[in-house]
Amino acid sequence: MERALCLLLLMMMVPPPLRASEDAPDPCKLDDEDHRCVCDFLGPQPDWASGLQCIVAVDVELRAGGRSLENFLEYAETNPENYGDMVRALRLRKLTVGAAQVPARLLFRALRALGYSRLKELTLEDLEVTGSSPPPLLKATGPALSTLRLRNVSWATGGAWLSELQQWLKPGLRVLSIAQAHSLAISCEKIRTFPALTTLDLSDNPRLGERGLSGVLCPHKFPVLRDLALRNSGMETPAGVCTALAAAAVQPHHLDLSRNVLRATAHPGAPRCVWPSALSSLSLSSAGLEQVPKGLPAKLSVLDLSCNKLTRAPRPDELPQVGNLTLDGNPFLDPGAPNPHEDLLNSGVARVCAHSPLALGMSGILALLQRVRSFS
Repeated sequence: MERALCLLLLMMMVPPPLRASEDAPDPCKLDDEDHRCVCDFLGPQPDWASGLQCIVAVDVELRAGGRSLENFLEYAETNPENYGDMVRALRLRKLTVGAAQVPARLLFRALRALGYSRLKELTLEDLEVTGSSPPPLLKATGPALSTLRLRNVSWATGGAWLSELQQWLKPGLRVLSIAQAHSLAISCEKIRTFPALTTLDLSDNPRLGERGLSGVLCPHKFPVLRDLALRNSGMETPAGVCTALAAAAVQPHHLDLSRNVLRATAHPGAPRCVWPSALSSLSLSSAGLEQVPKGLPAKLSVLDLSCNKLTRAPRPDELPQVGNLTLDGNPFLDPGAPNPHEDLLNSGVARVCAHSPLALGMSGILALLQRVRSFS
């Protein structure tokens, strides 16, 4: 029987159902360069066999139309050594899997199979991971990822999910992004150190807050962290974030607090916090600020205050010693421009600062500085 791509196990051999109709649209599209392949398995009888064309692609995106993949469990026990050579020969480097209910056993067996591949970037989106996880093997047998992105993924195992996931991945992960998490309660006792992780992105978790951040930044687990993104993550004050960083003993070089509803002053009675000495770049863009926050680092290379509510230019005594200061999109520079923050307090997320070119790049760790003013 013809063998094809299993949605989550990717290249595991699964006998697919025949086409329901020759006139049904092909759920998979492969570009002319055989580089990117996208499959969206909608409809009551998806044509899994269409995934065969993705075998030659470098970048593969597979979506299951929100259905359960419980029926694939019988293939999860297949020994990946039986087809390891074939998986090694694949060009696959980037994989996105989304819109499915996935048994945990299936997910982790899939990671084991992908351990034979040259996969570097894995993205999981809109997934519900159900059931208990299989016991890990003696050593990590999953892929040697450099980048792992999770968006809107729920886990039946609660706060143990990150440690369980980590046990299946080979060391070397450099970028970890967790967005729209149903729970960011993490067991710091169970997770291992991330020895190579330089970028941690916890953006788009508005319920995280500073207390939640302290729970996620497990002390001494991120020894080489350089870039920390906390856009739209429920942060309240820069000083509160500073306290969480100090408690975790992390030393980021770049910190992005944009798109939070920030207060300019710390909570009454809050102790003064010493910022990480390595911090050189701080983004407070689109944070609804009417004045420069107090308690900022004494010295910065880059400070982004674009798209706020500043009605006058900051005085030198209000600013840290800063090389590049960005103020685009504030009312004092363009009094007649529409206010991009008029619904900030209601939505918790600032709308794009349309008249500032900086806002177009806020999806990165720091926005690209387009119009920079230098202060001595």
